[in-house]
Amino acid sequence: MNDELKIDKNSVIPIYYQLAKLLEGQILRGELKPGEALPTETEIANRFEISRMTVRRAISELISAGMVKAQQGKGTFVSSPKLNNVFIELNDFDEEIEKIGLKLNTTILGAKIVKTDSRLMRIFEIDDPNTRFLFYRTVLSADDERLVYECKYTFYTKKKPILESNIKDPSLTGLVKANIDVLPVSSKKVLQVSVATKEEARILGIPINAPVFVAEELLYDLEKKPVGWSKAIYRGDRYQLTIYDGWLRIDN
Repeated sequence: MNDELKIDKNSVIPIYYQLAKLLEGQILRGELKPGEALPTETEIANRFEISRMTVRRAISELISAGMVKAQQGKGTFVSSPKLNNVFIELNDFDEEIEKIGLKLNTTILGAKIVKTDSRLMRIFEIDDPNTRFLFYRTVLSADDERLVYECKYTFYTKKKPILESNIKDPSLTGLVKANIDVLPVSSKKVLQVSVATKEEARILGIPINAPVFVAEELLYDLEKKPVGWSKAIYRGDRYQLTIYDGWLRIDN
């Protein structure tokens, strides 16, 4: 184990948590590789002059995070990376369109107030069946060709009217701030490959079951509560995925 790794026993941060973060750092830096065994509890305890119970708790944290796994009678080993733990970055679509010399246009397909359902209750982590949402449907086009179909949801506030100027803002962040006076501070984006439904195919002018990219975005407020959700359908025949070190781009 790296001799430069140290634990501050006078810190308010629990020792087990410090140790877990040190081991996590070694795994993420590749100093501890997938399939490699961690030092034994005794070795780690002696190295840092801490109790085996503290070591055991730190390792338990790593097991819960899926970073290591324990094998009965053999030890604890670094886990292989899981694809669902890989993070991607999607560049703003309008910026990418402008870079290739095209003008992006937004067409409003509809805006209405809808009742919550089981899907929205799960996504927004709510349990009130009386909750209402503003539901927006838009299409993004370039040179009169429809490229992206988007559905956006945010909480409905009675004191806020539905304004066309707000709907034309292509960003989910803008819609949330305009309608519920909440500043989104973080987001999660998930990209999947799928096929076009009958509705999606009709709107985008592509065959049913044609390949599409589905990008979902969830916005959170300061208290880490979901405040906005969107689902964007990108035409698979007009884009390809380009993966660079640490980030991913959708190319036209």
